[in-house]
Amino acid sequence: MRVIIVGGTRFIGPAVVRQLLLQGHEVTVFHRGQSNDERTKDARHILGDRKDMPRFRNDFARLRPDVALDMRAMNAAEATLFTETFRDIVGRVVVISSIDVYLAYGRLWNREPGPIEPTPLTETSPLRQTDQPLGKEFDKISVERIVTTCPEFAATILRLPMVYGPGDRMHRLFEYLKRMDDRRPVILLDDMHARWRWIRGYVDNVAAAICLSLADRRAAGKTYNVGEQPALTEAEWVQNIARCAGWPGEIVDMPKRFLPEHLRAEYNFEQHLDADTGRIRAELGYQEPISREEALIRTVEWERAHPPEEIEPNDFNYGAEDAAYQEYQEHRS
Repeated sequence: MRVIIVGGTRFIGPAVVRQLLLQGHEVTVFHRGQSNDERTKDARHILGDRKDMPRFRNDFARLRPDVALDMRAMNAAEATLFTETFRDIVGRVVVISSIDVYLAYGRLWNREPGPIEPTPLTETSPLRQTDQPLGKEFDKISVERIVTTCPEFAATILRLPMVYGPGDRMHRLFEYLKRMDDRRPVILLDDMHARWRWIRGYVDNVAAAICLSLADRRAAGKTYNVGEQPALTEAEWVQNIARCAGWPGEIVDMPKRFLPEHLRAEYNFEQHLDADTGRIRAELGYQEPISREEALIRTVEWERAHPPEEIEPNDFNYGAEDAAYQEYQEHRS
């Protein structure tokens, strides 16, 4: 199979490229040349800026690709460029989206009025009606609409979870792992947050789902949720990190009013973001190649070796956390 990947040089992308190459596929990566990951060195590279992508149509067409993967389309303009470029070059495309498209995400952010959405979310659950909380430049709903209505190819949409693992520039484990490595005796959680469920996925497992959707023609025209099952609560997530990090401390959940300011989050944690991934498992036979425990062990190791370059000191105000814990203990007694 001949695959063209738009983006594909950061975090999830190199894992996808590596797995495709190991499976014997021909891979071409179109990118700006700003990243140099060893896992992509055996792929063909075409350097260019996304906004200039239509100028490379002849280069792409000469490769006679079977399928194109867009890792980076973030809004309507970028999705339109992608469809205009590949509409008569490939018969299938795979486009990366996110569970952020669901109405439940807007409810979590207190941006969508109405009752709590039932979960786990399925691929037919209602979508948001308002803009994405991070701004109009992040508009995956428009991306999905544009690529799925292009009549000249069949589009597969993959709605990804929170992705963690080596190379994660968001450092999603760090807030807990630093406290564990600093030998904090307790980690404090908002009691609503502690019970909140969020679907997550390890980077190599998510890459495996992407590769499967590229290779299996049965994915054409389908939308799939991707992520680990079952989705963990936040407290379970911290417990799993603690076990892999060797931290013997205690996770303490308490009402939000007792927490120090830097640990309070203004989300509606009654709205879970767990999603049903049964469709991709039943239709394509997807299974995670790496266990959750092994995934966390690898991620803990990477986070310890690659901490964030900048750390906001107030995010780890241990004096305030100790005082809050003491106040809560006195209240309980």
